[in-house]
Amino acid sequence: MRARVLAAAVAAVLLTVALPVPAHAGVAGRAGSARAAVVPCPKLPTPKVTRPPRPAPPAAVPEQQTVGGESLATPGLTVPPGTPAPPPVTATSWLVADLDTGAVLGGCGPHAYATPASVQKLLLAATMLPKLNPKQVVTATRADLDIEPGSSAVGLLDGGRYSVETAWLGLLLQSGNDAANLLARLGAGSSAAGVREMNAEARRLGAWQTRAVTPSGLDGPGQFTSAYDLALIARVCFADPTFRRYALTERTQIPAQPALRKPGFQIQNENQLIYRYPGALGGKTGFTDLARHTYVGAAQRGGRRLVVTLLGAEARPVRGWEQGARLLDWGFSLPRDASVGRLVEPGEVTTPRTSVSPSAPVAAAPGPAGRPAGTPHWLGTAVIGGAAALVGVLAVLFAVGRRRTRRRVRRRVAWD
Repeated sequence: MRARVLAAAVAAVLLTVALPVPAHAGVAGRAGSARAAVVPCPKLPTPKVTRPPRPAPPAAVPEQQTVGGESLATPGLTVPPGTPAPPPVTATSWLVADLDTGAVLGGCGPHAYATPASVQKLLLAATMLPKLNPKQVVTATRADLDIEPGSSAVGLLDGGRYSVETAWLGLLLQSGNDAANLLARLGAGSSAAGVREMNAEARRLGAWQTRAVTPSGLDGPGQFTSAYDLALIARVCFADPTFRRYALTERTQIPAQPALRKPGFQIQNENQLIYRYPGALGGKTGFTDLARHTYVGAAQRGGRRLVVTLLGAEARPVRGWEQGARLLDWGFSLPRDASVGRLVEPGEVTTPRTSVSPSAPVAAAPGPAGRPAGTPHWLGTAVIGGAAALVGVLAVLFAVGRRRTRRRVRRRVAWD
């Protein structure tokens, strides 16, 4: 009997320590089941599409899931209590935030990994815009034009001479992958070096779920981002007046190349938000077969500037920019103090395993109950649970021993 009790108790200890805690346990792990707390996002019916198999995302790091606030650590919907439900969209994940205060107004799977497509060009802009002189004239190379056949290009020519400003407009208006290669090379010495600098900038911004493989956003193995990370990147872009001017440019002229005997031509901005949404500030569209439709858009209304980010959307029954516009309308309808989290400041989150609360950085502070910053929540939970179970084992053994002692020596003074 005593052996069976001991075996059961030890098994309880091992099970308590071994059981995994869901990656989104920050949502309701302390109060109850995190899985039960997930609220599905309002969804539009989407058509069936043929797409390449989705790549396996990196393993979720609990501390990355809570950057910006624990309410953001959910694969489902997070909105302020008592606010109207957001409109249904086809996007697999999205986020709405205030560009000025950094308040996150709501989102769906804000930290879920997804494939960026051309919205990754915003990370290129955040990285290289401060470094490059817009008036500098540069020569395009054959390597700059080495892009996936059929992908978007502004039409740069091998040996053509263009101002940096023209390259930026080609990047943001026409989503030119050739312009992306040129700008990455110009800013860092080579396209590959440009990608490394983009990833370093993502780390500086606190966008720990973003990893660039190409400067343009063309699909590459291991390339991911999240709706939250895109909002961090977009906030930096829209803080730059030069970027804002480029993003609102409706059309521009690509200059003729007399030495190559090629005429100039006009390009137009593909972001329909700037034509059809009052107060639009611009943004960026994106699409690949793998990523589906991705979108970043910003607008101002009533003294507020909001940004919306969407990933993994379908263009039917509602196009991506229109879904973004509906979410912007929803965001503008919320009270100014509505929030479920915040966008962290550049340089605030200094390690990939740092958790940040909605109100203050925690990078240098100890975690709950003295847990060192960066220690996974599940590890603390397992240790505490294991300790509790071990106390239970000792209590059982104590009781069994006491009972047997009383049986053998009934006249002996009891332990207690």
